[in-house]
Amino acid sequence: MATYERQTTVDAPLEEVWQFHSRIEGLEALTPDWTGLRVEGRIGPDGNSEIDVLEAGTEISLSMRPFGIGPRQYLTSVIVDRKRGDGVARFRDGMAHGPFERWLHTHTFVADGSATVVRDRVEYELPYGTTPGIGRLVAAATPFSWVGFEAAFRYRHRLTKALLE
Repeated sequence: MATYERQTTVDAPLEEVWQFHSRIEGLEALTPDWTGLRVEGRIGPDGNSEIDVLEAGTEISLSMRPFGIGPRQYLTSVIVDRKRGDGVARFRDGMAHGPFERWLHTHTFVADGSATVVRDRVEYELPYGTTPGIGRLVAAATPFSWVGFEAAFRYRHRLTKALLE
């Protein structure tokens, strides 16, 4: 699987950064407008659709229409893991349905004095990557996916700093 990583330090305490990223409002606030993101629905691990915190087992139904071009793309993201320890917090979301063959996004937050180090790591596989005859073409295109990730995550990290510092 290919991997994309980005890290930044936010001049805000871990608890504040963690709480911001733990809510659907944080996801909406940090997604670039050009993605055309819409949260279509959410279901908590207990089946409740009125959720505040993205707990492990939460399913989020989303749609995107990048740059307003083409039909809306629908995807489902699931919070597969959520942990909080002494000076560190982490959650992971996986794509249950969507444009990627595989997707695992690890969000890690580490206290650094009065600041917080924010790390994003995305492990992904583009569609048809293992299909005979097409796999090599997909493998050749994989490095270009970095361009989209870099734009989106640069935006997210810059906005996190602007909103929380």
